[in-house]
Amino acid sequence: MNEDELKRMLIDAGRILSLEGQGDLTRGHVSVRVPGDPTRFFMKPHSHGLDEITIENIVLCNIEGEKVGGGGPRHSEVYIHSEIFRVRPDVHSVIHTHPTHAVALSAIGGSLPPISQSAVPFSDGLPYYTDTIDLIRTKEMGAGVAKALGTCKAVLLRNHGVAVVGGSLAESVILAMMLENACKIQILVTAAGGPAEMFPPDDIKRLYDKITRPEQYDVNFEYLRRKAARVAAAW
Repeated sequence: MNEDELKRMLIDAGRILSLEGQGDLTRGHVSVRVPGDPTRFFMKPHSHGLDEITIENIVLCNIEGEKVGGGGPRHSEVYIHSEIFRVRPDVHSVIHTHPTHAVALSAIGGSLPPISQSAVPFSDGLPYYTDTIDLIRTKEMGAGVAKALGTCKAVLLRNHGVAVVGGSLAESVILAMMLENACKIQILVTAAGGPAEMFPPDDIKRLYDKITRPEQYDVNFEYLRRKAARVAAAW
């Protein structure tokens, strides 16, 4: 995939996240590494909604979190992205948003057992970053988020939001949506008294292996791209 194709994919990712309720005014951001150069990444611009990313305003940043290209302003929380990219060579995309149910679960200190299919991708761990509710505006704070994330797919920033990572842009988008859905189900089940019965670990592992395959992320992302295009055409 060349840079222009990846930028168009980033634009669609922002639209998808917005349509699926991940937007919070102009807050929240998504990034993806530049093909062939793991030290640089494209990112949504500051002062724009997730649905307002364009070829012209996409920001190019380096691993230090510095803006090195692009027409838009850089997000102050760029360090969530740069510091995760620094320590996780397997990660090619990072999303930070403030989804309602994930924030609610983080505020009560809840865990996310695999009681739903959407929770299963996070059965290998959903850690917490608890240092602050504030914006992540320094390298040190970004490094703290990256340390809390560890080798997992997502981390809850307590009372703040989430950081979700993927080996591709498609993976991070689908995981962000699955995480929010899983948190919603978890809160509903907890409010109703808890799950009646859990499936055995072997069942969870078999499902995990099926739904975390790259082709699963790709096919669902492409569906959401088509859905976003239909919504745009209807406007």
